[in-house]
Amino acid sequence: MKDFFKSFFASLLALMVVGGLALVGFFGLLAIIGSSGKPTVPDKAVLVFNLGTRLSDGERDPEPGELLNEALNGGAGTTQALPEIIEALDRAGSDSHITALFLTGNLQGAGPAQLRELREAIQRFKAKKPVLAYNLGWSKRDYYLAAGATKVYINPAGVMEVNGLASEPMFFGDAFKKYGVEVQVTRVGKYKSAVEPFILDRMSEPNREQIQNLLDDIWGEWKDTVAKDRKKTPSDLQVIADERGLLEAEDARRLGLVDRIAPFDEVLDELKKLAGKQAKDKDFPQITLATYAGIPGDAKSGKARIAVVVAEGEIVDGEGKPSQVGGERLSRELRRLRLDDRIKAVVLRVNSPGGSASASELIQREVILTKKVKPLVISMGHLAASGGYWISTYGDRIFAEPTTITGSIGVFGLLPNVKKLANDYGITWDSVETAKLANPMTLTRPKNDLELARIQGLVDHIYDQFISKVADSRKMKPEAVQEIAQGRVWSGREALRLGLVDELGGLEDALKHAAKMAKAENDFYVVGPEHEPDLLKELLRNLGAGKSRRLARSGPVDTLTEAFRMQLEHLSALNDPQGVYARMPFEIDLK
Repeated sequence: MKDFFKSFFASLLALMVVGGLALVGFFGLLAIIGSSGKPTVPDKAVLVFNLGTRLSDGERDPEPGELLNEALNGGAGTTQALPEIIEALDRAGSDSHITALFLTGNLQGAGPAQLRELREAIQRFKAKKPVLAYNLGWSKRDYYLAAGATKVYINPAGVMEVNGLASEPMFFGDAFKKYGVEVQVTRVGKYKSAVEPFILDRMSEPNREQIQNLLDDIWGEWKDTVAKDRKKTPSDLQVIADERGLLEAEDARRLGLVDRIAPFDEVLDELKKLAGKQAKDKDFPQITLATYAGIPGDAKSGKARIAVVVAEGEIVDGEGKPSQVGGERLSRELRRLRLDDRIKAVVLRVNSPGGSASASELIQREVILTKKVKPLVISMGHLAASGGYWISTYGDRIFAEPTTITGSIGVFGLLPNVKKLANDYGITWDSVETAKLANPMTLTRPKNDLELARIQGLVDHIYDQFISKVADSRKMKPEAVQEIAQGRVWSGREALRLGLVDELGGLEDALKHAAKMAKAENDFYVVGPEHEPDLLKELLRNLGAGKSRRLARSGPVDTLTEAFRMQLEHLSALNDPQGVYARMPFEIDLK
């Protein structure tokens, strides 16, 4: 009994100590939130833009689990909103406290259209102040941003990529057959290749054709831009890509693609000079772009409010995750803005490969209703394809970047079953039904001819709706839309030629046009989505505050693992109640 009480009170004491420490930690975090002062910009500071980040097209409202993971594994700032970065760069260009911009690191998770908007913001800064760019080695993506810098450095041990673009999709068709997973498909459009990874072992010829044309457009944009920055010709860069591909540091300098070969410490000496310091000084005034973006700029001016709504991620039925476009959630936000008389115009920023046809139709209905009472302008980011184009087509004006991936006007149904796989392990099913079409979406058996015919009928019907809606909204004949549909993806430049978009430009261009339509060109300010205050999320954000890391380049194993993970995410997002999807090819991976 004596030992029992000794153990009991020892356990109780330990529990009280742990609880007390947790309470102290909790109130300590509260104190940090309440007492932390706003960061300030040092005089003659260098603005440091670590490209080791992932870009999103708008501010997301992440779940607590995402914030905790970010705080524990890399800190705040590993994902940044593109509009926030661009606003900070434009503001810094006119800030007397900022003397220069320093670019370094390796950008991840950004599409060509996003890179173009970011590059233009960097060039606007360069028109006012110096931009220095340094990396151990330059990938095509990072170099596209840095090629027009005032000075481009490379480490003596560095390598530069000038090796063209490639797309290497993964196929599971033979693996599914081997393990007893059967996939039946219904689709319309010979280019509608989203189903191919699950039924084939290689690209179909139509899919190869469309991806080749898309890569040619994006590669052409890269060559034209870099050639202009480095006083070369696109042909010069094509020769390097065909004959060399990867350039050692000395070759990159000799060919005029970098200005200087230098180790990091010598680059730091250059930055010190720009900040009014000497090489012998241990430090120099600097501020990260992530920190600078968090410092409030001038108070909002203007009377008219222009709302920006971001549709980023796969379109899914219901609310969706923060990384998805939930049909219910986005429709509700558009409805709120439509009924808010303070909002004079809406810009819908779309960065989506599409997804659920039902959810796309739900969103499009709110787009049409909003357009009836106030201007609604579309800004296409990296992707606005299939369902992403469905929700865009009724905009008053559609803006796309030359390298935006859009179109993919087509529909499909993906119908897997695991009958053989389950039977091989002794698992069977039996059923009782009251009608021949009582259970068409089951995973336990292949669909019969009647079920396939009915599902194909739904796919055909939705495709016809898609064609009709594009023809109506774009003032085109249905036959003309049929010619450019068939599930084919187009670059923004080609989409402009075909009449699928109205103008080439980014989010800033779309905002200016929306303000013009609202008769508020010089008298407006931009508002974003409203989020309910959340103490837990604020605690987790502050837990990761100040931590910033440079994301490592993905190695071959990481790349393969990520490809598997992405395919699983795509499959988990297929939740349309009718099993019908308006989605582009599952992954156009540009390497």
